[in-house]
Amino acid sequence: MLLLASASPARRRLLEQAAIPHRVRVSGVDESTIDARDPSALVQQLAFAKASAVQSCLEPSVDAEITAVLGCDSVFVFEGEVFGKPVDAKEAINRWQRMAGHSGELLTGHCLIAEEQETVMACISTAVHFAELGLSEIEAYVASGEPLHCAGGFALEGRGGLFIRGLNGCYSNVIGLSLPWLRDVLPLTTEGLVLSSQ
Repeated sequence: MLLLASASPARRRLLEQAAIPHRVRVSGVDESTIDARDPSALVQQLAFAKASAVQSCLEPSVDAEITAVLGCDSVFVFEGEVFGKPVDAKEAINRWQRMAGHSGELLTGHCLIAEEQETVMACISTAVHFAELGLSEIEAYVASGEPLHCAGGFALEGRGGLFIRGLNGCYSNVIGLSLPWLRDVLPLTTEGLVLSSQ
């Protein structure tokens, strides 16, 4: 069984929708202690930190069914600037005023630690193209509270989906976990972990 080292409800929903048997255990990693100038390196380091923190705390008597631990982290890169979650509504509005009508790149770092400490890591990138928006639309979206909980200040699977005019790359990656990547690596690294047919 897969153990997801993430507090993200969106990642959990992706696994549930794909019928992948899993449990969730939050890593408790202090993300502010991890720093890298390259966004691709940053998200992979964060994903590894989360997965390894959870993996190191596994107890054979309690976690015997766990065959792999998955950590993920996402950032949005716009005009060379890394956007995590907005700190407040003002920052979210300012970002959306910049992003509207333009494009950016959503990066998700993935780290899968399987049995016998085998580790597979990757950074998956998806280009996100935003619709033109007026200030009133932006303010209404930010007032919903959704942007404050998401890397880049938008949730593709939520209200933010109305303001995305297109993607180039993996759809689920923008939500926080690339299911095609996970499908590719699971058979290679987690013997006995199979997709549920129910």
